[in-house]
Amino acid sequence: MILFVNDLTVIDFSYLCNQRGAVGESWIVDVTLHGNLNEESMVLDFSLVKKQIKRIIDNSIDHKLAVPTSLNGKYQLDDERVVIDYEFSGHHLAMAAPKDAVCFINGDSINYDSVIAFLRQTVLPQLPKNVKDVEFTLRPEPSRSFYYHYSHGLKKHDGNCQRIVHGHRSQIEIMLDGIPMPRLQKERAERWQDIYLGSEDDIVTADALQEVTARDSDLCFAYTSTQGYFELAISKDRCDIIPCDSTVECIADYLARDIKAQFPDKQVMVRAYEGVGKGAIGIA
Repeated sequence: MILFVNDLTVIDFSYLCNQRGAVGESWIVDVTLHGNLNEESMVLDFSLVKKQIKRIIDNSIDHKLAVPTSLNGKYQLDDERVVIDYEFSGHHLAMAAPKDAVCFINGDSINYDSVIAFLRQTVLPQLPKNVKDVEFTLRPEPSRSFYYHYSHGLKKHDGNCQRIVHGHRSQIEIMLDGIPMPRLQKERAERWQDIYLGSEDDIVTADALQEVTARDSDLCFAYTSTQGYFELAISKDRCDIIPCDSTVECIADYLARDIKAQFPDKQVMVRAYEGVGKGAIGIA
């Protein structure tokens, strides 16, 4: 018997790519279960599919940095901390964080196939014995507009958003006096493609870093939040610094004000997404 659940959850995470660096991504997850009927004449109760499998996925990869085990760099992992030092296309990224901020995936790249294999290996052993196999489909949200991939960290967040390198694939819609502006949307999406959005308040000097080594071309960030101490050194040209927190509310407001400065006689509306089907609207 085969059971399926579409739109089970969304994975919002970042991954390391040897060409692009830290890539923020958002994938919708569909799941199919193969198995025998249990004593309730079910393969698995839908409520358990939605709660149990979603919880496993959330705990294993959601709001984390996914790292291929064949990394173009080096990493150290112990019971509490992870330290990564990584090169990509002439750029640099080094991060130190609590170990739960990272998941390691077998292979030399993070893609649909490697993440699907990771999910299957992680989820199947935790399901009832009558479930013989589990399949996953990963897909991006259909785009109505231009989109960008960004990574960030929210030190004030009480949940997993505080992890210093996690991210999203996000659409952006910009309107002037109620008229959509595809050119402006394209320009912003290209500017923020594969970007790290850093907050001014989180910038530190290289000497302040405790666990990673920065290069002269790096920007450095560090903060302590409820999950522990985080720090990051990343090439300056892979960052954009904003004068606020990088919540989607602040991003929408920042973009609206930034665009308003270019078009002072226009009413500006920015619809900024955070992953799939959610976001904030900024008006200036």
